[in-house]
Amino acid sequence: MPRHLLGMLTPSSNTILEPVTTRILAGLPDTSAHFSRFRVTQIALSDDALAQFQRAEILRAAELLDDAKCRTIGWSGTSAGWLGFDTDVALCREIEAATGARACTSVLALNEVLTLTGVRKLALVTPYTQDVQARIIANYASIGIEVVSEIHWNLRDNFSFSEVSGDAISQAVRDVAAAKPDAIAIYCTNLAGAPLVAGLEAALGIPVYDTVATAVWKSLLLCGVDPRRISGWGRLFDLRT
Repeated sequence: MPRHLLGMLTPSSNTILEPVTTRILAGLPDTSAHFSRFRVTQIALSDDALAQFQRAEILRAAELLDDAKCRTIGWSGTSAGWLGFDTDVALCREIEAATGARACTSVLALNEVLTLTGVRKLALVTPYTQDVQARIIANYASIGIEVVSEIHWNLRDNFSFSEVSGDAISQAVRDVAAAKPDAIAIYCTNLAGAPLVAGLEAALGIPVYDTVATAVWKSLLLCGVDPRRISGWGRLFDLRT
């Protein structure tokens, strides 16, 4: 049986995306995720925070995944939300040139899903500060998607995002659902949102897309693995491009 090796680029202070990604893939004996870290400790619009996402450090981490012969390399992070979606397009191009692997990102995968499902009104749940949140909302407006409701916790320390409780995340998703968006995004790969998605979708009748899950979804597609083999993790995995 051929193995499908999925590489995932991981912020150094993230403690959520690795165990959640592994859990999502647990039912696929032929598919595994492998992780490479680069330093990210804070999310802000200051020069030092933005410098964490310089391409050279990310590419070094990607090259380590290439040593493991990963067929795909995904950036499981949401920095393009405030840096601009074109930064992820350029990153994928550079990863593919450096490694020969197929590349994807959480944000580009989410945007693909929003296009595929015709979303024009989005609700957003993040841990970020007000100015970061505003930048994300403006970037979605630039591609014709209106953020009609949002909740953010005004956190800056990346590790602290992982300590937001499941109850708080669930309540935030329920609160933004009151605006009747076409979809809701849990927009941070260090929030433990993905395990909550199926239950929230069943309760609310609205698609809920988590950015850890979107990176897994797109990585599976790039490897030729049918995402419908994943069950119990929400509507996302029923979609094919």
